[in-house]
Amino acid sequence: MAKQLKHPGKVWLVGAGPGDIGLFTLKGMEVLKNAEVVVYDSLVGQGVLSKIPKGVRLINVGKRASHHTMPQEQINQVLAEEAKKGLRVVRLKGGDPFLFGRGGEELELLHKEGIPYEVVPGVTSSIAVPAYNGIPVTHRDFCSSLHIITGHKKKGDTYDIDFKALVNTKGTLVFLMGVSALEDICNSLLQAGMDEEMPAAILQKGTTAGQKRIVATVSTLAEEVKKQGIETPAIIVVGKVCALADEFAWYEKLPLFGCKVLVTRPKETISSMAHKLRLLGAEVLELPAIRTEPLEDQSLLKEALKELDSYQWIAFTSPIGVKVFFDEMKQNSVDVRKLGQVKIASIGKGTRKALEERGLFVDLMPAVFDGDSLGKVLCEVCEGTEKILIPRAKIGGKEILAQLAKKPGLIVNDVPTYDTFYEEQEIIDIKNLFENGEIQTAVFTSASTVRGFVNAVSGLDFEKVRAACIGKQTKAEADSYGMQTFMAKEATIDSVTDLVVDLNKK
Repeated sequence: MAKQLKHPGKVWLVGAGPGDIGLFTLKGMEVLKNAEVVVYDSLVGQGVLSKIPKGVRLINVGKRASHHTMPQEQINQVLAEEAKKGLRVVRLKGGDPFLFGRGGEELELLHKEGIPYEVVPGVTSSIAVPAYNGIPVTHRDFCSSLHIITGHKKKGDTYDIDFKALVNTKGTLVFLMGVSALEDICNSLLQAGMDEEMPAAILQKGTTAGQKRIVATVSTLAEEVKKQGIETPAIIVVGKVCALADEFAWYEKLPLFGCKVLVTRPKETISSMAHKLRLLGAEVLELPAIRTEPLEDQSLLKEALKELDSYQWIAFTSPIGVKVFFDEMKQNSVDVRKLGQVKIASIGKGTRKALEERGLFVDLMPAVFDGDSLGKVLCEVCEGTEKILIPRAKIGGKEILAQLAKKPGLIVNDVPTYDTFYEEQEIIDIKNLFENGEIQTAVFTSASTVRGFVNAVSGLDFEKVRAACIGKQTKAEADSYGMQTFMAKEATIDSVTDLVVDLNKK
């Protein structure tokens, strides 16, 4: 009978899917958000890893082909030991935990020790990767069954697989972890009576920017791989359905297929930029380069809120500034009707959207979305006797103040409401990805995200970074570090997205 423990610890076995973060399940994401310890292996996609919350203890157990950072028996013990400490433990595994993932072995010890657990299934590469390569694993004109086989065997061992039975099924065969034994697998199928003209494919790094496929026949696939080269992880698919790959291919037709993009962003924001880029086929890594926190001492803003009706203008320079401003209004019981006679200026569309969500429509927004332009248009509409409130970052750009100073008589109250901090990147070696040319483009939407990125990847030769910048101030900051810089036509998310597409065509 299983032991009953008094601690509240628990383990979740979570399948991370084949690589594309879009294929990570909603339940998996919810569990990951609440983790205190994450035990992960090498096949977990970088996009999923980047979603692990800051402050979570990370345990890398490796596990790829014959290279193991930690033996399976020790992994089992780690899960049990961490749960016994009363912690929420997520065992994050590539693909699905129970499909050659040895999840069952991990549950055996947890069950024996009386440790609570749940299983969150994951999308398996054996179905998803062929789908991303235009290969339906079943098709009623070609086959009526699918068979998934582990292609892994110890060096010197023979396969404990009935290849004759596999051939007789006339179904689609998917071999996982079999790249190093490709020739043995193909020869074994041929010896078992498979037609040497049977279509076969090897699919590299499916659902990611590194996706590549080689389609041949069972008798020629191994030779084609020697000619064209292949990298792991990869899967082998054998069956008539492989002949449909060129006809049904779709992923590689997307404009950003094969492009890996780094998007820097404030930690608190959900990146619409990342979403747009993924829809266009890019593999996106989100790097929380900065985080923002409201100032503990909001005395200056509180004083300004008491005198709201004395201002003619409030100029907002960021969505975060909007949020902090209205949070303080609520905290100090300031009625929104006190804004009735005040005109609202916004630096750009993102800030305007944040205001509209609170029922306020802006009176003024510059054509170019930066502080310099906002200051200029305010000067143009003001007579010189107005009082202007600017609630914004503690370390904000001086451009808006410099422009307003040119208009005699204006009273400007520049109020710091939040501070900006740089974030460290722990789990993914961003520096190495740039040095190896694996990331094609980095996207920056503010000068502060440029500085946060530089802080997170110290030691990188920034000349290797191709930077897509939202505006001239952001570009100037990237230029100062020697990056290859390009600027969007407009300071909007859509325009930056178009820029990334254009860069990928070059």
